[in-house]
Amino acid sequence: MKAKPDGEVARILLAFLATAGIFYINIMPAIVDGLKEGLAFSNKEAGLVASANTYGAALGAFLVVFFVKGINWRKASYTLLVILISVDLMCMYLTNANTMIAVRFMYGLCGGALVGIGFSVMSRTSEVSRTFGYLLTIQFGLGGVGIIYLPDLVPVFGTKALFLSLAAFGIVTMIMVPFLSDYPARQAANRKVAGLIPSVPAVLALIATFLFQAANMAIYAYSIGIGKFAGLDPSFVSTSLGVGAWIAIGGSVLVIIMSTRLGRLKPVSIAILLTAISTWALHYSHVNPDNWFSSVFWLANVVIAITWAFTISYLLSMCAEFDRTGQMAALGGFASKMGLASGPFFAAYVVGENNYALIITAATVGLIICMVAAVTPSRVLDAAEKR
Repeated sequence: MKAKPDGEVARILLAFLATAGIFYINIMPAIVDGLKEGLAFSNKEAGLVASANTYGAALGAFLVVFFVKGINWRKASYTLLVILISVDLMCMYLTNANTMIAVRFMYGLCGGALVGIGFSVMSRTSEVSRTFGYLLTIQFGLGGVGIIYLPDLVPVFGTKALFLSLAAFGIVTMIMVPFLSDYPARQAANRKVAGLIPSVPAVLALIATFLFQAANMAIYAYSIGIGKFAGLDPSFVSTSLGVGAWIAIGGSVLVIIMSTRLGRLKPVSIAILLTAISTWALHYSHVNPDNWFSSVFWLANVVIAITWAFTISYLLSMCAEFDRTGQMAALGGFASKMGLASGPFFAAYVVGENNYALIITAATVGLIICMVAAVTPSRVLDAAEKR
């Protein structure tokens, strides 16, 4: 039995499909910290593994843009999932940093292609922003579980715990694929704003997506390090991030409920501004470490998580609404992955031993520029929807 193409079950299944190739991003703090703890990688080596993985995903998402209209997305998804699961199982036994970087880049290449395919299929559903809302709900919900529990498993089982969890996610996703409908590209032909959006706003939407992801991931990849450097208890740090990811589900659920009823301009602008303010507040992570509800580290990460889930749902759906075929959705995936890769890459070269303050400042500036870039595409899409 197939799920209804535009039903809620189908949106959830598509969310798993689009997450399987990049689930490591949602548990990135656990991955980076786990590589340092389990394999004695340096800050730089762990960060480069993370960025190589995500740069591979960016390249994969970009390459699939040229084929997404003509390929059999279901067969391609099966093939890519088998490769991803196999590589994750192989990585359980790797111990050399350079080998890990190379292998994870290739993994990312396949994972990014799978995400690009997933995004293109999602763009063929009705109310695209709602579908992406489900995507972020799944990512933050399961990511929160990983961030809370995986750091404690690494000292006992080593990095095998990290890669086995990724392989398990791929297996679950493979079981779900048969229940999805076919989603031919022509189903998107009834998009109200398709063909109405000029190129400049589309490019600005891609830039905004890149900057938003880069700024947030630069912080997220080193968030455990930021907390530890501020003198916070490691258990408090990981629990704060994990619970924050769960609370962030509220942001993506809000997108599912709101869709575009209030437009895009005001919700997106306000959310990005709140993200920037909360990111800057991480300079004061050491304040009130013994009080959960007044701890700056806790509050800042909760707000960032909520606004991240909320904003990226809109940014990705904005990209997806620029054409009928799913190609712009795949390009949005490329911009997103480039941002997610560039954040840790930049941070890996800036952090040194513990230069977290510079990362926080740079991320804040990036978010402000992102907010400016998002204004024009938001306005144009809102105007097109009213026609």
